[in-house]
Amino acid sequence: MLRIQVNEKENIERALKRYKRKFDKTGTKRQLQSRKHYMKPSEVLRRQLQKAEYIQILKDQEAF
Repeated sequence: MLRIQVNEKENIERALKRYKRKFDKTGTKRQLQSRKHYMKPSEVLRRQLQKAEYIQILKDQEAF
């Protein structure tokens, strides 16, 4: 569970912004979305390989 300390003089919008940033960094939202649907291990591996290939292509293009 995420906890944010709100100081006396701190604006509530600023505290909410810090909470959202912390929530994004923990990956909780991504994890919840991935648990919505079951993916077979072979499908997970295939997606990881596709992502790695895509990143490699981008890095190769950047080098030229």
